[in-house]
Amino acid sequence: MVAASGLAPPRLAVSCPRAAGRGGGGGGGHHRVGFLRSATVASAGPAAAQLRCCASTVDDGVVSAAAVSKPRLPRVVGMGSKLIGCGSATPSLSVSNDDLSKIVETSDEWIAARTGIRNRRVLSGNETLRELSVQAAKKALEMAQVNADDVDLVLLCTSTPDDLFGGAAQVLAEVGCANAFGFDITAACSGFIIGLITATRFIKGGGIHNILVIGADALSQFVDWTDRGTCILFGDAAGAVLVQACSADEDGLLGFCVQSDGNGQKHLNCVSSHVESILSKTNGVPSFPPKKATFSNIEMNGKEVFRFAVRCVPQSIEKALEEAGLPASSIDWLLLHQANQRIIDAAASRLDIPSDKVISNLANYGNTSAASIPLALDEAVRAGKVKAGDVIAASGFGAGLTWGSAIVKWG
Repeated sequence: MVAASGLAPPRLAVSCPRAAGRGGGGGGGHHRVGFLRSATVASAGPAAAQLRCCASTVDDGVVSAAAVSKPRLPRVVGMGSKLIGCGSATPSLSVSNDDLSKIVETSDEWIAARTGIRNRRVLSGNETLRELSVQAAKKALEMAQVNADDVDLVLLCTSTPDDLFGGAAQVLAEVGCANAFGFDITAACSGFIIGLITATRFIKGGGIHNILVIGADALSQFVDWTDRGTCILFGDAAGAVLVQACSADEDGLLGFCVQSDGNGQKHLNCVSSHVESILSKTNGVPSFPPKKATFSNIEMNGKEVFRFAVRCVPQSIEKALEEAGLPASSIDWLLLHQANQRIIDAAASRLDIPSDKVISNLANYGNTSAASIPLALDEAVRAGKVKAGDVIAASGFGAGLTWGSAIVKWG
């Protein structure tokens, strides 16, 4: 379908949960599991455990010589983590609120007043999410001054991979990370925060040295472009950071908190659906072959998601700050998942953080899911706003329901 403006829609492809209890007593709400970081592992010293990474020789040409030729550093457990590079990439096509007003009944004023969004980027032509991920990763490596073959692990945080079986392996191959292992993390808009925390655990517990964490999503492919309640919200993008091992006393992850509640899934989802098989002969087996699976459009109860976010996000950040032993006044920057400006403003108000310490690029990109935090971080770093040593309170939240916060130091 092409609108009168000439703009073609992109390709289609709760009550807030109660705070988790810490013990068996008190509270009338249901129990929900949440995680806080355990006590800091002692600084790595002469007695620190060292694990040599395994290696094997492949003679059939499946693995290139570069993948096995370079000696790897010893793995030292108990190390800290620091963020030393970032990068981002967005599609070329920009879709404004005025453009959308020619497709659905809406207006720039209506969208901006309710969301803070003015524009969003969406994949078009031959663009792919993998390409955006590769571009973002290369920029992060360039800023960090780390060679691709020195990367040990690539975490691709996405709910919309180009391949259902995952995209991390393809991304790391195109970036040139010949010595790295990679896998996908699926946690929707919380994905990047969960990926970042996961990276630090691989460094602390597994002795990994360099990890690329990429947040990338293309939710425009799963939007109903006739539904003004959801089509105005989402955009596509990729962002990446390079997380590197450092001494434990220089650890840049000061505290974190991650939580989930599947009871809220009904408020935000993109469930699989099925179509009848075209086969007529089933050999008499009932309900065979299985119906072909596909995915429906994104469905969201905006009011319930808003209530969930404005209550649980500040609570999550407060728990992470408590673990870090820091007051909210120590935060240099508040960096939330870019979902809705009213959510961002409400969280800042709850934490008593002034607006000039809030990072927001929502107006230009919309909700880019797992990409939103690294995309905003990259812009802030390159603009000179975020500087080495700055303390950032970052929080992601979304489908699952999942949410998590990390107090990190940049550089």
